[in-house]
Amino acid sequence: MIIDLKPMLRGEINSIDIDFVLTPEIIEDVTFTDGARVYGKITNQAGYMRLTLKAELPYVGECARCLGEVRGIFSLDFERTVVTDGMVSEERLEEGVDEYIVLDDDKLELDQAVREELLFEFPRKLLCSEDCEGLCPKCGKPKREGDCGCVTKEIDPRLEVLKKLLDK
Repeated sequence: MIIDLKPMLRGEINSIDIDFVLTPEIIEDVTFTDGARVYGKITNQAGYMRLTLKAELPYVGECARCLGEVRGIFSLDFERTVVTDGMVSEERLEEGVDEYIVLDDDKLELDQAVREELLFEFPRKLLCSEDCEGLCPKCGKPKREGDCGCVTKEIDPRLEVLKKLLDK
């Protein structure tokens, strides 16, 4: 989405509402069931322009521990100070790469900046729950479905000889 900020820069308006749907980057092993809804506003207070957005992205993936299906909505808060070209030094822009967004010919291009932030902030591993115990290492049954009956006590193979002596 490209927003023309000329009216704001001329002082004609003090805020612009934003609401659009963004197609996210593809992330391996995750399916996005819809585009990211991005909404918020740009405000101008005496020449200080602030962009405040929220992005909500519905997804379906696989739990990293038990391989069960995980559905959810990833939520992202995105805030930047809007500056015109030349308003902030290159050094300062590089230091505060997450603080500023630069206008290009009095226009603000949001798609790439929001896409990158979604990509960086999206969890690398999805979990069905924080306390997911995963799968049984013997039979592969998800532990959240209850006890599978597998023996969990393992005898060290080096001590197996001693067990045979005790059995006699």
